[in-house]
Amino acid sequence: MPSRYSWGGAHPSIVWLTAETAPVRDTVLAHPVYARLVSADDVTAFMTSHVFAVWDFMSLLKSLQRTLTCVDVPWTPTAHRACRRLINEIVLVEESDEYGGSYISHFELYLEAMEQAGADTGPIRRFLDELAAGTPVPAAITRAAVPAPAAAFVRATWDLLATAAPHALAAAFAFGREDLIPEMFTQVLAGNVEMATFRDYLARHVAVDGEQHTPMAMEMLVALAGDDPRRWRECADVVRGCLQARAALWDGIAATLPDRQPVSR
Repeated sequence: MPSRYSWGGAHPSIVWLTAETAPVRDTVLAHPVYARLVSADDVTAFMTSHVFAVWDFMSLLKSLQRTLTCVDVPWTPTAHRACRRLINEIVLVEESDEYGGSYISHFELYLEAMEQAGADTGPIRRFLDELAAGTPVPAAITRAAVPAPAAAFVRATWDLLATAAPHALAAAFAFGREDLIPEMFTQVLAGNVEMATFRDYLARHVAVDGEQHTPMAMEMLVALAGDDPRRWRECADVVRGCLQARAALWDGIAATLPDRQPVSR
């Protein structure tokens, strides 16, 4: 099977960054939350918080698109020729994928999955209403009564978007999201997840992120960080922070799920 870093060979700094962030990445992938998704109630409780990570993924993605392409009028070309193509291709799928004979964003697909499963969409709906009314994200989190684990996760992402340089954002996107998602979602799929739309959402991300978006994100990261050791050290710090935030999100969600004793055999 070809490596997902198959755009032309693993860049030495990608290899270094992978090794530098492996311990915290392993913590996320070995988290007990995946095995705790046993009942339908477990899954719907997971979704009520996790949907905010799905939403702020789109904000991270669109922040990169805004940085690397021109979204202003009058239009002028940016310097990032290859990155323009890569980010626009990723946005095309994430914001308007083909599903059920029509087009839908993956966030909207997740909301449909929540509704089908009977998950509580109240917090995310209130949050979106606050944003539509012009409320800044930090205030919207409070006013919408976003679940605490999700609120902390979104605040961490929002702080990153406000302060990080383009190469650091690309690192957060590549290592904190795209590279991580297939292995996380494969574990969720392996559990007792019977909701059809949610399974479709998970399976789509395992496929498209593993086969397409991760290598594209890695190529974009290499283009932006180049051969500057300082930039790669900054990337490592950002990726560790993103992975720690993910682990904390999983901790918070797991704390809301009922403890179950293993069945003796």
